[in-house]
Amino acid sequence: MAEYLFILHTDDNEKATRCFQFAKIAHEKGHTINAFLVDDGVQWAIKGKNGSQKTTTGDCPADYLPYLEEKNVRTGVCAPCAKGRNLSEADFLANMQLDTGGNLIDKAATATVFNF
Repeated sequence: MAEYLFILHTDDNEKATRCFQFAKIAHEKGHTINAFLVDDGVQWAIKGKNGSQKTTTGDCPADYLPYLEEKNVRTGVCAPCAKGRNLSEADFLANMQLDTGGNLIDKAATATVFNF
């Protein structure tokens, strides 16, 4: 099976929906999945964030995020990006934790990378 890294850099609802949708699909197919949130994308790590806004295709982040959390799909959250927004791991979904740019680069070295 392949290894994929999904990077989300924005709080944009449609980009987040696609990022989480494709991560879910890849995980369901048995691939190794990592995700990483940077810049405004770190907002999606917050417990209780309203992800129910529908995209033009009728789906939303809330259709996919619960699966990723339940299956404990590891999601790194850029530490400086989160700290700059006064976020800590106590604010995050269970599968999300602060991480470093160095770890992001290490993951990217061995994975196919999708940027959203």
